[in-house]
Amino acid sequence: MARALYMDDSYLKSWNAKVVSVTDDKYVVLDNTAFYPKGGGQPWDEGSIIKDDQEYKVVYVGKFSGNISHEVDKSGLKEGDKVHCELNWERRYTYMRYHTASHLISNILYKRADAKITGNQIEMDKTRMDFSMLDYSPEKLRDFVDEANSIIEQDLPTTIDYMTRDEVLGKPELARLAVGLPKNIKEFRIVRIGDIDEQVDGGTHINHLKEIGKIEVTKTVNKGKNNRRMYFILK
Repeated sequence: MARALYMDDSYLKSWNAKVVSVTDDKYVVLDNTAFYPKGGGQPWDEGSIIKDDQEYKVVYVGKFSGNISHEVDKSGLKEGDKVHCELNWERRYTYMRYHTASHLISNILYKRADAKITGNQIEMDKTRMDFSMLDYSPEKLRDFVDEANSIIEQDLPTTIDYMTRDEVLGKPELARLAVGLPKNIKEFRIVRIGDIDEQVDGGTHINHLKEIGKIEVTKTVNKGKNNRRMYFILK
């Protein structure tokens, strides 16, 4: 299995790697990668894999049977090739900002309203969050976002740690997704925001909260029963 370099360093923009396998001339597995595969509501990274003077655009990254697979725009890469990789950093950094903002909001939703995240989708210009919330009102939701913006001004750091499955099961507040923990994972990555939040998560994040900017709610939707939806942008 390839080393997922983004798990420990979300700011890694370029690195060297070796091609482990190529399928159908365009699906490439590397021995280590910082390209994030689509998952958890966060889109895949784009960028380039470079061999000698040839550039292969990475147009999609996914995880299949435990392997991170990079779809490139043309054939030519072969097993054993030594390559240099570069991220589309603007795209990645935007997703990092939105992702950390989502964690901050989900922390407040959980603590103030006992709400869990039921779905989310990060995009380049907005993010959608779905969550369960009994006592709902748009005004209350906007108050929660105002609280998140106040916390951003403290510029708290985000840090990464790892816990065993038993440790995580002993702290159920670490898993904020309504679907619960994946059954086949024995060690979990924990993302912490200062001393106010810690969650199980495999995505990429900024190092300090002020990098988020300001969160602005653009739309709220009451989808019936306990299902709510919010759209927000970063300013």
